[in-house]
Amino acid sequence: MKNAIRSLSVLAVAACLAGAVCLAQSSGEATYKAHCQSCHGASGVPSPSMGKMMGIKPVTDPAINKLTVAEMFTAVKGGKGKMRPFAGKLTDPEIKASVTYYHGLK
Repeated sequence: MKNAIRSLSVLAVAACLAGAVCLAQSSGEATYKAHCQSCHGASGVPSPSMGKMMGIKPVTDPAINKLTVAEMFTAVKGGKGKMRPFAGKLTDPEIKASVTYYHGLK
């Protein structure tokens, strides 16, 4: 009986720690890193070659700064310029979370 309680306690602690680790990285950050970072850069600044090739501006660019989260959401969902649309690949909440994360990189 003691071993069963000890085992369940260890399992409960492990589950709590796993949950805490998952929450440490926001869903927006995780989605951005998985789907956006390769073109837009880890800090919102694309590499010079990627920026030139794809026409990507850094998050600090005045043209990007004036965009609202809603406008960015529409661009990500439907695509814009050379960026392919993410509708059907990401859910609306995932798109909004990643855009909010990107918007916060300023």
